[in-house]
Amino acid sequence: MRNIRQVAVLGAGTMGARIAAHFANAGVSVLLLDLTVDAARKGLETATKAKPVGFYLPEYAARVTVGSFSDDLGKVTDCDWILEAVTERLDVKRELWGKVAALCAPEAILSTNTSGIPLAMISDGFSVGFRQQFLGTHFFNPPRYLHLCEVIPGVDTKPELVAAVSTFLDRRLGKGVVVCKDTPNFIANRIGSMWGASAYKYTIEDDLTVEEVDALTGSLIGLPNSASYRLLDIVGLDIWVHVANNLHAMVPHDPWRERLLPPAFVDQMMANRWLGEKTGQGFYKRVGPEKEIHALDWKTLEYHKANKPKLPPMPEDLPTRLKALVQSEDKYGRFVWKVLRDAMWYSAWCVPEIADRTVEIDRAMRWGYGHTYGPFELWDVLGFAATAQRMQKEGLELPPAILMMLERGAKGFYRSADEKGQPRTDYFDFGAGHYDRVAARPGVISLADRKRAGGVVRKNAGCSLVDLGDGCLCLEFHSKLNVLGEDQVGEFAAAFDETQRNHQALVIGNQGDLFSAGANLVLVLMLAQEGEWDDLNLAGHRFQQANMMLKYAPVPVVVAGHGRALGGGAEIILHAPRAVVSAELYMGLVEVGVGVIPGAGGCKEMIVRLKDPRKVFETIGYAKVSGSADEAKQLGLLDKAATVVMNPERLLGVAKAEALAMVESYRPGVARTDVKVAGEPGIALLKTGAWMARQGGYISEYDEVIAGKLAHVLCGGAVPADTLVSEQRLLDLEREAFLSLCGNPQTQARMQHMLKTGKPLRN
Repeated sequence: MRNIRQVAVLGAGTMGARIAAHFANAGVSVLLLDLTVDAARKGLETATKAKPVGFYLPEYAARVTVGSFSDDLGKVTDCDWILEAVTERLDVKRELWGKVAALCAPEAILSTNTSGIPLAMISDGFSVGFRQQFLGTHFFNPPRYLHLCEVIPGVDTKPELVAAVSTFLDRRLGKGVVVCKDTPNFIANRIGSMWGASAYKYTIEDDLTVEEVDALTGSLIGLPNSASYRLLDIVGLDIWVHVANNLHAMVPHDPWRERLLPPAFVDQMMANRWLGEKTGQGFYKRVGPEKEIHALDWKTLEYHKANKPKLPPMPEDLPTRLKALVQSEDKYGRFVWKVLRDAMWYSAWCVPEIADRTVEIDRAMRWGYGHTYGPFELWDVLGFAATAQRMQKEGLELPPAILMMLERGAKGFYRSADEKGQPRTDYFDFGAGHYDRVAARPGVISLADRKRAGGVVRKNAGCSLVDLGDGCLCLEFHSKLNVLGEDQVGEFAAAFDETQRNHQALVIGNQGDLFSAGANLVLVLMLAQEGEWDDLNLAGHRFQQANMMLKYAPVPVVVAGHGRALGGGAEIILHAPRAVVSAELYMGLVEVGVGVIPGAGGCKEMIVRLKDPRKVFETIGYAKVSGSADEAKQLGLLDKAATVVMNPERLLGVAKAEALAMVESYRPGVARTDVKVAGEPGIALLKTGAWMARQGGYISEYDEVIAGKLAHVLCGGAVPADTLVSEQRLLDLEREAFLSLCGNPQTQARMQHMLKTGKPLRN
């Protein structure tokens, strides 16, 4: 992989500053320049403080040096990569690159972050040497969080440079890289612009409200909750209109280009400067001290209290739900069908203009827009032949590639072609007229593919033991929100046993939105309300012992954490012999929010690790959740030796490699009996702190009760200061406190409120 030590980012606007922040997250030194030092400094401050925050930790901003084009452009001579992210104006970009071309090192990477201007227009007239080092690197906003980076080679760009940049983006910056053709708006914004334009079109034709459209085009159909109009408020209506207008001008041959022109109500919003969040109002705005959400009536341009549409009951399984929706004859079903139909048809029409394969288009829409399915994957879900025939019946002329697939009896754009237990996926190659293999991506593991190829060793309703190959297993959670109960906890022993008998190492992890939202709160509340204390005590004891079994596992074990790891999920990571985690890890012991303290060893493990009861007391008592894996290390929730993986797709691959690397030298430890605790003096000190916090209005009266229980556990109970106790004593104290709090009506009220609203109750 090419060694990138110093990067220059030219332009400190929203994108430039956040791109600079993400390079800094990866440990790279950055020179951030703008017209003035103050402009560059303001951009850096925005990336540090404004949400979404660009840096994993605020101190990473020190890796960025600011300057101005007039005084500091000469410093690009020492940079390995010069990335331009100035305004989307061709003349501005060309003028700046003309200056850079005279200053940069011959071997420097030169890239533009343009979202749609063809590279050929930017580099026209520059030297061959310049063009060989020049390419597009189109990050999606916000660059820290959105996975996609489109890489656009120019005609003269060196292939080895494209490969080097793609590898760095993938492995160091954590990006899903799609190599694009140099066409207007490239892939994701080409398809995405038409998707948004179709939403406009059918909003008007089907007479739907802004709220109805957003309810129909969010998680209901496998898209992010930002849906359609909420997304425009986040992006900025002016930016969206600018991109669409530019595309309209550059694609005179496009059959649907007139859709890209904004409707009259959008023109009026632009005139009113109702551009979304950055101007305080757009399709939505917050009103009054309570910040009540109001939505725009696009017909009258007046706001009203946002109404939640009443949709009919839907299947929970997404493929089943999609099929039911598009077959529905009500206005909602017809709207969804037309929007999805047009997205699928248009994507097929765009091949081979914007991409030679369906694979790149599907990846671009999944990684850049957060769609669960790319347009061709969606077409397969709905049924390839039936969907194509329905399009024909409705008067759409199918693209030639689709007609060819139908003539040749293709069953879909993709098919599984597993070989001897090894997963393999083929795609239909439009150019060749037959199926070809989707190239494997070394180091990227798909649990779904492994399971499809017969890799399931054992399973129950809540988890599966999956063979990852090479002697490594994976214990995968797959309950709703990956909540933890007997299905998961009870499998620890079986997973260790199977690993000892037939394999070498084990990974505990899964793929999806989160690692685990914690223990099964519904079950805990039910047992508490019914007074089944023996059952609740047994469940708590089993979870504790499973985590102790994990900590001192007889085989090498790596826990792969990602996304949210809360409560019991955090406790599993805390007990891992080794942790490999995604950089985006939101980890916390948040049990006080439902009126209890950590009960599966979290209190014990934190005090064993940190030794300082005051820091642990604050972290647990205030239910602190990390904003990144690096912050989790600062909070003591994550071992400082834990490996942090920038690319979430590589998480399981890295975890597997580390688990297998442990095999030769792994030696399990034994439970400790020498944990020094603060005892009664420590309890008194922590309780005093809680009392002061209540007097200051920072916590409630019941929070103080919980804090007292927490202090008792963290300090080892009623023993003298500096007493040595066992891990088991701390576990017993923890479980006793957990049970006693479960018996309190105020705790049960907190649990009920959380289950009903998803928000904590401060009673």
